[in-house]
Amino acid sequence: MIVSSLRWKRWIPALLSAALLSACGGGSSDSSNAGQSTSTPAGQLVQEPGAPALSNNIATDGFNWFNYRRSQIGLSPLARNGLIDSAALGHSSYLNLNNTVAHEQVLGKPGFTGVTLGDRLAKAGYVVTSLQGEVIAGASNTSGFYLAEELVTAIYHRFVIFEPLFREGGAGAAVSGAGYAYFTTDLASNRNYGPGLPAAQIVTYPFSGQQKVAASFSSDNETPDPVPNQDVVGYPISVHANYGTPVSVTAFSVRQRGAGADLAVRLLTSGNDAHTPVSAASIIPLAPLSANTSYDVSFIGKVNGADITRSWSFSTR
Repeated sequence: MIVSSLRWKRWIPALLSAALLSACGGGSSDSSNAGQSTSTPAGQLVQEPGAPALSNNIATDGFNWFNYRRSQIGLSPLARNGLIDSAALGHSSYLNLNNTVAHEQVLGKPGFTGVTLGDRLAKAGYVVTSLQGEVIAGASNTSGFYLAEELVTAIYHRFVIFEPLFREGGAGAAVSGAGYAYFTTDLASNRNYGPGLPAAQIVTYPFSGQQKVAASFSSDNETPDPVPNQDVVGYPISVHANYGTPVSVTAFSVRQRGAGADLAVRLLTSGNDAHTPVSAASIIPLAPLSANTSYDVSFIGKVNGADITRSWSFSTR
């Protein structure tokens, strides 16, 4: 379950509207340690097979964790770009100095580097010619692995992180004197897209055979709320295609191994949810999953008009 001191944002212009994952609490106004970026161990995450080595740098650990998860589902890793790093670090420093979590900056406030993501990238010397996106975390936890994993869990943020056509990115973090971390990751493509997926293909998450998946997600911490009528729900399950590639759903279900019926879920598609991109879909179980349990997932639909069927399983921790 997401702790109460998290605040998140994600954005891809022309793909998704801005969303805020917010809980009670917030950053400290003490910014005396704005340059600090040392993370703490992420416990169980560090112990995952094949997990990236811990660097004790929030931005590096968070960025590497995104690439780790992308590689597990068959997406190309994001190349790290120093210019994008500069834009992301500048924004995290601005958030820290102003005790806020937001995508847009206000001219004249401390640490101002540009109103929009595009402005900040351009100031850093990076000119976007295709896609750009941003995810932001604010939390009283200074583990880059933890911050990145929580962003992957939050479904609207996951849509950004698992966009197949992003080619490169950068990350930056700042920590207040009270130990509140601001972690910004900017994703982009210029000159051309990343390799993406073959035509009419999808990737899934959790991926087939994934173990130790979280059992629950605090829906109220994400705004817009993906499940408006309740807070603690099951772990989101999703499919992703290339940007702009229509994904339609005929049937999308999850069932506990050996059970006689599918779980009750909320289905998110671009047809019923304004915050879901046309190239993705998700189901969110309406009750937390059981611990140490296997689940079977079935997806039947179309990708860019071509029929596609996927069946896979994962297990919870």
